[in-house]
Amino acid sequence: MKESYELLDVVALLVDLPAHGLRRGEVGTLVEYLAPDIWLVEFSDNSGEEYAIVELHTNQLMKLYYEPGLASAPDKAIVA
Repeated sequence: MKESYELLDVVALLVDLPAHGLRRGEVGTLVEYLAPDIWLVEFSDNSGEEYAIVELHTNQLMKLYYEPGLASAPDKAIVA
């Protein structure tokens, strides 16, 4: 199943982008939809200061989740 993305989704970078000073694993936010599978991604530090804003393809990104979703729910609970 293809991942769907929406404005303000939090994503992680899957590739190094040395030209932008970015490395794999840095976390950003989708701030604008530009074209099919192309997003403007803002990278900010812990103080909220933007340090990069880059156009990226969805194959360069991984959507992050902060709570369990239906797709990850097990069919049966394992009891030890």
